[in-house]
Amino acid sequence: MFKKVLVANRGEIAVRVIRALRELGITSVAVFSEADRDALHTELADEAICIGPAKGLDSYANPVAILSAALVTGADAIHPGYGFLSERSDFASLCDEMRIKFIGPRSEIIRDMGNKQNARTTMQKAGVPIVPGGKDLVYTVEQARHLARKIGYPLMVKAADGGGGKGMRLVYSADELESKFIQAQNETQSIYGNQHLYIERTIYPAKHIEVQLLADEHGNVIHLGERDCSLQRNNQKVIEFAPAFTISEATREKICTVAVQAAKAIGYTNAGTIEFLVDEDENFYFMEMNTRLQVEHPISEMVTGIDIVKAQIEIAEGKPLSLEQKDIQINGFAIESRLNAENPYKNFQPSSGHISRLFLPTGGMGLRVETGLYSDYTLPPFYDSMVAKIITHQTEKDAAFTLMERALYEVVVDGIDTNVDLLEALISHPDVIAGTFHVKWLEEVFMPNWQNPDRIEEA
Repeated sequence: MFKKVLVANRGEIAVRVIRALRELGITSVAVFSEADRDALHTELADEAICIGPAKGLDSYANPVAILSAALVTGADAIHPGYGFLSERSDFASLCDEMRIKFIGPRSEIIRDMGNKQNARTTMQKAGVPIVPGGKDLVYTVEQARHLARKIGYPLMVKAADGGGGKGMRLVYSADELESKFIQAQNETQSIYGNQHLYIERTIYPAKHIEVQLLADEHGNVIHLGERDCSLQRNNQKVIEFAPAFTISEATREKICTVAVQAAKAIGYTNAGTIEFLVDEDENFYFMEMNTRLQVEHPISEMVTGIDIVKAQIEIAEGKPLSLEQKDIQINGFAIESRLNAENPYKNFQPSSGHISRLFLPTGGMGLRVETGLYSDYTLPPFYDSMVAKIITHQTEKDAAFTLMERALYEVVVDGIDTNVDLLEALISHPDVIAGTFHVKWLEEVFMPNWQNPDRIEEA
């Protein structure tokens, strides 16, 4: 059993992992940048150590700084959370070399699944349906045009490395291929230091359905059901649901079975998620695998009663899964809303500053809030805009929606801008309640009608 675990992250996910460690009786080590000296996760951890300047690349995403902190504090293991170093295969490999357990899959799995083109090939060999597209990386506009003529429009130009919607462009016609290819290429170069792009046909309209997996180091793999993550803006999730109420029971069973088979085929271990696109006829296609904890993991926890973070830690300790697939029951319905520090009336401009007053709803059965915020805290401008997750869980779907409406109504954050108005409008929208949305619905249908000039001026 681990005696001490370093949490290589910040914000709400660091808080979440630190709480799990305390409940397991394991000493926690927080790391913080100079900008996060007063952050909540540093107060909750048993130990805290500064790892560098405010900029993420110099602190939370700096493998040397993180490993040095682990060595200095005598940590047995590192939990990466999500983002930063969580999907860096070289970091996982360095952990192995330093004999510090990386709480996640093996480095080669992270590497193979991190390259999206390689992941497509691997999944295809494992019998998973993939979106039609090119087999090789594309480096020039001419190569892109040649491939586009074969697979047709609309298509997606995507960075082969990374995730989170970066280096991606949706191309509707040949007229806009060149400009969007160059945009994706430039963005990929700036973020990942390369121009590795691939092209695939776009499934439109599509649902974004993902399956939560747990796999131990003894060959056992189970799923914890699926989530609908189709409410997105700029390929970033906004609200998620579990289970996915927009697909049939037959599709649910197929997609979860395929995900488990795929995880077994690649020898996956720890927590992971396979994401699929589902078309109007409920054909589904592999999109990517996230070899880490997902932001939206709490809704899977709520409907299954399984603590995924604790399971991650126990798997990393070498323990076999305590449950079999037949033991997993999906109970009720859960929703997660992402509260972001941004102004939706001003093109989602990020917000930071001193929080003079804060109220996040905590009362009532079936309500959970994950955050790193507190009153009289100064939110730094250097990191991701998501500052809290509001989760509701009820026996019936309608009751979960009602509870979420109430919870969002109670949110008060004075000193910074948030997207709470957007979340309130979405959760009460008839199309959302009915499930008649798709991955582009928020941008193409909702936003043009919601963000009108009068409301922008009032803001």
